[in-house]
Amino acid sequence: MRKWMLAGLLALGAAIGPAEAATVLRLTSQMPAKHHVGQNLQAFKEIVERESKGELKVEIYPASQLYKDEETPQAVSTGAVDMGSVSLSQFAGTIPAVDVFLVPFLFDSNDRVRAATAPGSPIRGALDDAILKTGSRVLWWQAFGGSILITKGFAVRNPEDLKGKKVRVFGKTLGRFIEAVGGAPTMLSGSEQFIAYQRGTVDAGMTGITTVPARKLYQVTDTMTVTNNADVEFLVLVNEKVWQGLTDAQRGIVTAAGRKVEADLREEMEKLEADALVETKKHMKVIELTEAERAKWRAATEPVIADFVQWAGPLGAQLVDAARKLQ
Repeated sequence: MRKWMLAGLLALGAAIGPAEAATVLRLTSQMPAKHHVGQNLQAFKEIVERESKGELKVEIYPASQLYKDEETPQAVSTGAVDMGSVSLSQFAGTIPAVDVFLVPFLFDSNDRVRAATAPGSPIRGALDDAILKTGSRVLWWQAFGGSILITKGFAVRNPEDLKGKKVRVFGKTLGRFIEAVGGAPTMLSGSEQFIAYQRGTVDAGMTGITTVPARKLYQVTDTMTVTNNADVEFLVLVNEKVWQGLTDAQRGIVTAAGRKVEADLREEMEKLEADALVETKKHMKVIELTEAERAKWRAATEPVIADFVQWAGPLGAQLVDAARKLQ
């Protein structure tokens, strides 16, 4: 009797089949989980898993556990990882025009940044289309904030204060910015900053203000200058083949979740930067430039705009024109 019952249960199990496994999306990020970029990814994960009722699972690997920032575009496009959060500037090698957000003082107000990064805007739309050709689809943009300068052992208020100094940068156009004021740019990923400042590999560095408390960079630098010369943007990408392998319903859930967390973060960005400034002032000297001082920086770095247009070609020129129309 027991044998008969066991055989019947086995047959029933075979007929029903094993429960379908969830589709797992592995996502790499260079930022710490506590940084606002990491929190934004966590919010996305929670929405997707809830709305899909567990059909989709998102595994987040923060702090460059899988790939560094400069490795992420290729890792996603080749399918080595399903998704990635990466700074926009990391596409400059294949799409030079992405550096438009790093052109000196072109996006130095929140209104201009919001207009340029809005879904479907002439600037964002053109870049999303260009990135799709690399094999990765842009799901949403992550606001990161304005660029600032941190130093150790000296202060920077005027352009000439950087003459002869080695400065960490994260994009070619920022490198030209530093060269224009007499400094020597050094390309380093975000995860390499702390050690570089600690060892004196560089004298100064450009980064986003929220990075200073998140990465505890105040432990290895002592002064911050709020230059706000560029806008730093991150993107969340998905491998195009992985995207096409999802069902229509799954793509709808992912798209809606991405748009929601994007809008939430963009709305919160001003407060996040203000809070980071308050926190940074507890540990470092902070220099906030006057309008007259900013004018000196604008004048000193004006040639970088023409250099960018020549380097980035027709698309770069198109985006600079579009950005100027926002002003």
